[in-house]
Amino acid sequence: MPRMRQRRGGFSLIELMVAVVVMAILAAIAIPQYNRYSLRARRADGQKLLLAIGNAEERYYAQQNKYADLKTIGFSATTTATSDSGYYAATVDVTAVNTFAAQAFKATAAPVAGGPQAKDACLSLTYTNTGVKDQTGNATTNGSCW
Repeated sequence: MPRMRQRRGGFSLIELMVAVVVMAILAAIAIPQYNRYSLRARRADGQKLLLAIGNAEERYYAQQNKYADLKTIGFSATTTATSDSGYYAATVDVTAVNTFAAQAFKATAAPVAGGPQAKDACLSLTYTNTGVKDQTGNATTNGSCW
């Protein structure tokens, strides 16, 4: 009677390679999805900054009957304000609308150059004194910009 060989426990090379291929496929799907989600989540940092600027401008307008630069409305710099997490830098343009000295403002939050948010398809976010929210990039690539 021939002797039966005992099979040792463990994985064969083929089984191991199949497991590695399955994990690579899952990673190829999951990593881009996570990156897009991260861009959408960080976009809230710029939105928060623009709404804070808009609120400060309206408070100042209610008291002084005019809009002003960032330093005048309570931000630390005159020309650029940085968001809390540092993903966006915002500027404000105050313009005269007509001959009656009426004013308008447009706040723009642009992703910080070289930062992780620079790859966002929405590019710069804008907010005006009339409440119009807009972007300079493509809103359909990665969800609604606002």
